[in-house]
Amino acid sequence: MGAGHAHKLYRQDASPVHDLPPHCKIAASFLFVIVVVSTPREAMWAFGLYAVLLGVVATAARIPVGFLLKRLLIEIPFVAFAVLMPFVVPGDKVHVLGLALSENGLWGAWNVLAKGTLGVAASVILASTTDLRALLLGLQRLRLPSLLVQIASFMIRYGDVITDEMRRMSIARRSRGFEAKGVKAWSVLAKSAGALFIRSYERGERVHLAMVSRGYAGSIPVIDEVTATGAQWRYAAALPASALVVCLLGWTL
Repeated sequence: MGAGHAHKLYRQDASPVHDLPPHCKIAASFLFVIVVVSTPREAMWAFGLYAVLLGVVATAARIPVGFLLKRLLIEIPFVAFAVLMPFVVPGDKVHVLGLALSENGLWGAWNVLAKGTLGVAASVILASTTDLRALLLGLQRLRLPSLLVQIASFMIRYGDVITDEMRRMSIARRSRGFEAKGVKAWSVLAKSAGALFIRSYERGERVHLAMVSRGYAGSIPVIDEVTATGAQWRYAAALPASALVVCLLGWTL
């Protein structure tokens, strides 16, 4: 893997969660989400305990509440979908504030909101405590197919390159008096999109030729190997293990 690549979700800090190896955090987050999804929707108290567990992790990671809540806004489309469910899902009706709502739809909306919010929150905490380079190293350590790791690496690294190219093209259009107003501007924007695609494709070919000339043979060498001690694995496993206990209680009580 190459040099580090910062992203907006990552929050630089020194905390026990930041210090954990990336593959431990990825595995713990994945298992936590699996447990949350497996919890019966009727056990509403269980989701409250899951939120408390994530709050403890966020506190240990020194992530401010405002930072976390702001990043949770990404799930707004799911919230909109959940709001519609009581109105469109068939089934027995219940009256709430004069509205006839589907009982199954209400349960479905709660299920989507609760599990989706907890899953997004776990992902935000993971991204806030692990930079992109470490995430890629962690995925490789967890034996994710090498080709998928490479694709993710290139996508991350050259996303900013393409974005910067778009910015320069936008500046060039504005310097020539172009304003994106009305249908007439669509043809210019379409041509710009085509030009961007061609430039991106050509850049990709140049990058590939440069890699091949430097000995690339289908895999990217790992400069430093990330390892984890038994204590670090146990520390990371505390979150999914605690969630599993809550899930089992949710099924039995």
